[in-house]
Amino acid sequence: MKISVIGVGYLGAVHAASMAELGHDVIGLDIDAPRVQRLTAGEAPFHEPGFAALLRRGLDSGRLRFTTDHDELADADAHFLGLGTPQRADGFGADLSALHAAVDALATVLSRRGGTPTIVVGKSTVPAGTARDLAVRLEQVPGVRLLWNPEFLREGYAVRDTLSPDRLVYGVRHPESSGADGQAGDGQRAGAEGDASGSSELEVGMLDAIYAPLLEAGVTRLVMGFEAAELVKVSANAFLATKISFINAIAELCEATGADVTDVAGALGMDDRIGGKFLRAGVGFGGGCLPKDIRALIAGAEDLGLGQSVGFLREVDAINQRRRVRVVEMAREMLGPLRGRRITVLGAAFKPDSDDVRDSPALEIASRLMAAGAQVTVTDPEALENARHHVEGLVTVADTAEALRGAELVMLLTEWRRYRDLHPAEAAALVAAPRIIDGRTVLDPRAWREAGWDLRALGRPGDPAASPVAPVRLLAGT
Repeated sequence: MKISVIGVGYLGAVHAASMAELGHDVIGLDIDAPRVQRLTAGEAPFHEPGFAALLRRGLDSGRLRFTTDHDELADADAHFLGLGTPQRADGFGADLSALHAAVDALATVLSRRGGTPTIVVGKSTVPAGTARDLAVRLEQVPGVRLLWNPEFLREGYAVRDTLSPDRLVYGVRHPESSGADGQAGDGQRAGAEGDASGSSELEVGMLDAIYAPLLEAGVTRLVMGFEAAELVKVSANAFLATKISFINAIAELCEATGADVTDVAGALGMDDRIGGKFLRAGVGFGGGCLPKDIRALIAGAEDLGLGQSVGFLREVDAINQRRRVRVVEMAREMLGPLRGRRITVLGAAFKPDSDDVRDSPALEIASRLMAAGAQVTVTDPEALENARHHVEGLVTVADTAEALRGAELVMLLTEWRRYRDLHPAEAAALVAAPRIIDGRTVLDPRAWREAGWDLRALGRPGDPAASPVAPVRLLAGT
């Protein structure tokens, strides 16, 4: 099938390359000409494991190309909208300006299909009601139908999550007439017949054709109304954020009582009603999704007069922000006044296996330390270029050993494997004073303390815990 992907940032570029991998003829469009040039040259504009190879395969096959010209989209049978919806500058709501601009531009070429069935598929995270509004605009063009197909990508696993998702969600105008029972996992397709009077069978059938290899592999497909599909994604992110902030609130209680939050979290995770994922205390969540999505959900609920229903999410957000401040307080407790003190921050990206620094806890903490007069050095395997653009005057060092040399305090704020696996004795020989704050609760306290380190961790007492693993050696150039 001929497919366009409009907006080839992180989401759109991965989706475009993945659809080419499934055998479709794909054209990706973006108004950012330098980005299009890099993608056309086979250069990944961001770090995502597996994406560079996927991009090159798509280009080499001839099934994938990129453009800035909307006229080149006219022959596509399906158009995926992968535009960003960041937080508005004037409040918690989502900024949909890029999405609306893309739809306006797309509408100018849709009519050239002459009524041939065409689907527009939203991938972006949007407030409930957005798809229905867009459908009114788009479906004035004969043959055009809209679906909402939210993405559930995790940075660091985006290629896997696109090609082997745990579910596919289709949001349609009339789910009761979709020709499906709402759920399928055996690759069965909904009927391909429909009409402009309201049946959703046509658009469901076309999207099934696109995802046929996934459905045939047994991926579950859920068909629901526009608003339910829109709420699925933002609700999932809000729930994960709540779980993270919950364990961080418990970590505050642990610090006050002397309990170890890892013991509490471990026991909680054994309850199958709760599960252990996202129950690791630390500096909290960041990135381009969870923070802005919970705020957008708050704003959307308030617009509906239901702000009290999600009022707890304000505290979820507040707990998350409070953890960043707490780490700076811990630095003062260990060093006293911060002016002139040399601090090394391990990590700049908001999570490992990514170069994304949007709302990065590590960079916010580094900025707070700099504002207090500390001499801060930040190191990261992938995100240093983005970090330098994000924080003016930031001192960055790529080599881990060089970054550690002479530090009076080390802060582990992004849990890259190379930092988790540092050998404490070798690291101690590099620093000016062996002090470390484990902001991600991933280091073994006993091993580090036995090597002479003064180790502090959020929600953990001063006594060392048993070590389940032996540390590996620090390698030059890591």
